[in-house]
Amino acid sequence: MDLILWRHAEAIELDLVGDDMVRTLTPRGEKQAARMAAWLDRQLPEGAKVWASPALRTEQTAKALGRKFKTSPALAPLATVDQLLELVQWPHAKGCVVVVGHQPTLGQTIAKLLALGDQELVVKKGAVWWLRYREREAANKTVVLTVQSPELL
Repeated sequence: MDLILWRHAEAIELDLVGDDMVRTLTPRGEKQAARMAAWLDRQLPEGAKVWASPALRTEQTAKALGRKFKTSPALAPLATVDQLLELVQWPHAKGCVVVVGHQPTLGQTIAKLLALGDQELVVKKGAVWWLRYREREAANKTVVLTVQSPELL
């Protein structure tokens, strides 16, 4: 199974709208989302499933990919690692799943899957972490395939 964790691109500040769920992408965030989406679209297999948080900024980020996606409250701001992993059926799902979500959940998920304990990794806005679960004779492992930042594409 491949799991791609994509943090939403840069969004407007909360104090401008007062409701975290309706924050939109900034013009810079729109560029970040478009850049990362173009790269991802070239890499993703056709049957990849795409999930997004119901927050507007994550939906806008996911829309940049130009593929169908579903939203789930299991990916909303402050969702838990366990909610995310249950939604994507880690590690038993087949194929590739993309999750467009938020910090700190994405960083906590990466730390858990890489057996880093209670550490919290920071995922930059608009960045992607691509993880793969491999079953081997001796042990099962999570492998980091790539980490991409929109600024470096």
